[in-house]
Amino acid sequence: MMWLTLFYSCTGVAALLYILYRWVIPTAVQHHGGLALIWHVIIVEWIMDTLTQSTRPQRILSAVQKNATRGDPRSVIRAIDQFCSQKEWAMNVGNEKGCILDSVVSEVNPATVLELGTYCGYSTVRIASLLPPYAKFITLEFNPDFAAVARQVIAWAGLEDKVQLVEGASSDWIPKIKEQFGIKTFDLVFLDHWKEHYLSDTKLMEECGLLRKGSVLLADNVICPGAPDYVEYVRSSPRYKSHYFRSHLEYTKAEDGLEKSVFLE
Repeated sequence: MMWLTLFYSCTGVAALLYILYRWVIPTAVQHHGGLALIWHVIIVEWIMDTLTQSTRPQRILSAVQKNATRGDPRSVIRAIDQFCSQKEWAMNVGNEKGCILDSVVSEVNPATVLELGTYCGYSTVRIASLLPPYAKFITLEFNPDFAAVARQVIAWAGLEDKVQLVEGASSDWIPKIKEQFGIKTFDLVFLDHWKEHYLSDTKLMEECGLLRKGSVLLADNVICPGAPDYVEYVRSSPRYKSHYFRSHLEYTKAEDGLEKSVFLE
């Protein structure tokens, strides 16, 4: 009888913990960006990495290979969005802000693009799928494990010939881009790496002459986790004309947004 009671007690506790993990806590943090990041990035990712002996990017890649059609960029995007909204959150730009990204890419119709922060290649696929055949697209990723996954995601989307993925620190590569890739200036720059580097890398691009009159900078996560020094700079500097696109942190209801800044000189 004692063992039966213990069994039911353990089962009840396990069920409660699962309900908390699967529904209660995720729902509770939906409207608070900071709590959502702590829960999904620190706690859940550690739990899943420990249980599966894999990484979140590897699990995203598996979802793409299982659910997306090879050579179809939009099916790759749908597979990642489905995985991140239904199974395991990840810090891609996400579908809501992704639509804003799509509209900016289509509006600018860039011939040269720089992406700072590839992660698993989600935004890379969105951007590359909208570029004309002659466009040059460079994406920089500091983490070699992320880069390895991103290459496979990009290839699964059939876009490997349109993307040059470069591993290393943005501060190291930005001064070498003209010499290494023969690109004079960028029509579009998408900032989606470490938020504390947004401002320093933007100033470095200015110093290196990688921005021309009309170049567009589009920065993600300017509210959550936030890049206040960058936002203050592009909004107050006479060198930029900026516009904020209000949206939500990917796969949540917490406020976040994109800052579009046009370089004026």
